[in-house]
Amino acid sequence: QVQLVETGGGLVQAGGSLRLSCAASGRTFSSYGMGWFRQAPGKEREFVAGIRRIGGFTTYADTVKGRFTISRDNAKNTVYLQMNSLTPEDTAVYYCAADRWGVAGMMKGTYDYWGQGTQVTVSS
Repeated sequence: QVQLVETGGGLVQAGGSLRLSCAASGRTFSSYGMGWFRQAPGKEREFVAGIRRIGGFTTYADTVKGRFTISRDNAKNTVYLQMNSLTPEDTAVYYCAADRWGVAGMMKGTYDYWGQGTQVTVSS
């Protein structure tokens, strides 16, 4: 069992930056692929970024590529999402997720554990 806790959300103006953190419980964090998803009101939860357990290979949604960066610190059992050049369209609840197979793909159904989410609001 893995428990995930997201922090770092908040209110920011367009063009600003935020860094989200996701702290994981357990001693097997390094074996999990980790992903970030987001869900805006009235919309489906969508993939934002993922990082595999091996090699740190990363993938991004086209909408955030070049603006967001996912990283992980296995010593701290934490995954991060650095978000730059934020726009109002980035407003959503952001969720951290863990994939026990280590792949960190784009499909939310492949993730086994989820955090409670953290709200990000970008004002224009």
